[in-house]
Amino acid sequence: MTHPSVTVGLNTVWVVLTASMIFFMEGGFALLEAGFVRQKNQVSIIMKVLADLIFGALVYYLVGFGLMFGRDWLGSVGISGFALTGSLAHLPSTIPHPAFWLFQAAFAVAAVSIVSGSVAERMNFKAYILYIVAMAAVIYPISGHWVWGHNGWLGRLGMQDFAGSTVIHAMAGFACIAAATLVGPRIGKYDKNGKPLSFSPSNLPLAAVGTFVLWFGWFGFNAGSTLNAQDGAISSIAMNTLLASVAGGGSALLYSLFKTDKADLGATVNGVLAGLVAITAGCAYVAPWAAILIGAAAGALMIWATGWVENLRIDDPVGAIAVHGVNGVFGTLMVGVFASRGGVLFGGGWHLLGVQALGTVTVSVWGFGATWGALKLISWFVPLRVSAEDEERGLDISIHGTDIPHLEPGFLLSDDQLWERRRLMRLIAGMSAPPTDVKE
Repeated sequence: MTHPSVTVGLNTVWVVLTASMIFFMEGGFALLEAGFVRQKNQVSIIMKVLADLIFGALVYYLVGFGLMFGRDWLGSVGISGFALTGSLAHLPSTIPHPAFWLFQAAFAVAAVSIVSGSVAERMNFKAYILYIVAMAAVIYPISGHWVWGHNGWLGRLGMQDFAGSTVIHAMAGFACIAAATLVGPRIGKYDKNGKPLSFSPSNLPLAAVGTFVLWFGWFGFNAGSTLNAQDGAISSIAMNTLLASVAGGGSALLYSLFKTDKADLGATVNGVLAGLVAITAGCAYVAPWAAILIGAAAGALMIWATGWVENLRIDDPVGAIAVHGVNGVFGTLMVGVFASRGGVLFGGGWHLLGVQALGTVTVSVWGFGATWGALKLISWFVPLRVSAEDEERGLDISIHGTDIPHLEPGFLLSDDQLWERRRLMRLIAGMSAPPTDVKE
């Protein structure tokens, strides 16, 4: 039998390591979103993700953690544990309190970063910082307490959300709907008839690298939620995570290939992420075959939901609503169907599915409503949106002062301009000879 001090030591290393993997996912968010937005807004979106971590972690330490994991009040909110002080006896005893906080802070920051992409390219940075404070300090912790907190009312009903399909993803995904709606679509996104127009991503390879970083971190996201280095379920959780993600990417890839005869990279990476989101609730509760079915359905559902969101004239540059909101709800519901204990297909009846439905709808509505209220309040102090002039120039220059010349997709130099540029570059380099290519 492992000595208690050794158990605590192993668990501490495991939780700190997996928390670090989740924090590293912020790099994935930054790369993914920078690749999906236009080049003139790449610095802007990276600054938003940096601000998520800087301000999100701080306010979650001061306020959010206590509201989420403090001593329960009426099943609705925590009332102790602010800045890790006061009554903490109800926290897990197998790891130190700072390690538990670190892991949960990584989740809180991820929840905020989901929203950053949905308001990319047009939200006022000052307003966004205030929203980070509202989300990490109040919005996410309160609904999180209902499911994961000590004696939270949805947890008491038996809701099962192992690593956060609803607590993190559905809540933040529906917050994206409120945020993108209030901020409004980007200039030129819809024509005069309301038809959505396509804005080419600046760098899809960069977005793909971001997806690989998120994919890596997700193993910490899900398997780390055991909070126990000796839990025998770690390997099956990791396996289910992989199976669902490749099934999601595969279904999105094949859907785009057979529908358009083109294997779409953007759809494929979002399909992978959709599979990851969907399996996050049930990774510890379902069999591998069920993980594959859930992931495959999530990839196809993401493509449908992306079109649905666009038709509603909600401008979501990175597809956060379809990936996180829709598939967070879907994945949580699938626990009620496929869970080995309590699922409909395993003789559990309809109780668990009903609880899952109640929980995911309630938390999603909370994410939407609380975000709507927070942004309305913020708008009394600072504008939610940048000026049209700043938006057209690009937020990198107008908001962050990065005076870097950009070539937007579709901006091409003429042959004469290219020849002249090569001639000038050779002169600058001290080469007297003209370019070897002949000007037509």
